Amino acid sequence: MTVLIVLPILTLLMFELGLNLKLSDFAMLAKKPLPMFVGMFGQLVCLPVIALLLAYFCDLPGVLLLGLVLIALCPGGSSSNIFTLIAKGDVALSVAMTTVSTIATMFTLPLCLKGAISLSGLNLSEFDLPLGKLILQNLVLMFLPISLGLLLQYFNKKAALKINKVLSKIAFPSLILLASIFFVEHFKDIVAYFKDLSLSVVILILAAISISSLLARLFKLKDAVRRTIVIEVGMQNAAQAIALASSPLVFNNPTMAMPAIVYALFMNVILLIYIKLIRNQSENMQMAQQA
Repeated sequence: MTVLIVLPILTLLMFELGLNLKLSDFAMLAKKPLPMFVGMFGQLVCLPVIALLLAYFCDLPGVLLLGLVLIALCPGGSSSNIFTLIAKGDVALSVAMTTVSTIATMFTLPLCLKGAISLSGLNLSEFDLPLGKLILQNLVLMFLPISLGLLLQYFNKKAALKINKVLSKIAFPSLILLASIFFVEHFKDIVAYFKDLSLSVVILILAAISISSLLARLFKLKDAVRRTIVIEVGMQNAAQAIALASSPLVFNNPTMAMPAIVYALFMNVILLIYIKLIRNQSENMQMAQQA
């Protein structure tokens, strides 16, 4: 049942991304190469490595180990743009990072996941990674709807704006619906593994926030840019991870999707707390300057 819901939701999210995509997003690579490089390094390198180490040292079962690495290998979630706006970050950079990471992970995710299976040191021979089918599903569920969104935006901008207004309002509720259905459908399995998963997931999110913030400070990036990178690295596309784990074309394993759903629950809570803390800090600094 879950896969029949997650696949259309993921397709709609990618279509919405195509409707929002602009050539200026790619120009951001030339205009702001350092913030983009720092963000992509945290997103595509640091997070997956941390996830693999965590899953290994927390002694997660093979299926959950792969599930945790899978969510870390996914691109940034579309909600990150909204969170960045609330946090008074660099929204243009956020959109650019989401776009670039989404396109990049269409190809890096299958290869890195295959590498993770080899490097894990665990006997995961029962997981046959259908590399061709995984790439094909990524192209159908991500590249195709993004392209359609771009084409509609190019040929009929008014229609694209109208559709985008509707989709932007239902995107986040759709993810909540997906999480709720998955939680109810696999309640017993989630309860059975929640203790081990919750610890790994919380550490992973906190590590993502800490390392991305440290990298941004190391390269002396502005506060707004640092907040943006933290949110982008910490907020993953859980819908994609669930789609890949539960899809009959790829793993067809709902248990593997559990780390993604637990990650989705915790990432929203933790990042909202993060935004609240930095906004309080900003308000206190303004009050101190006025005093």
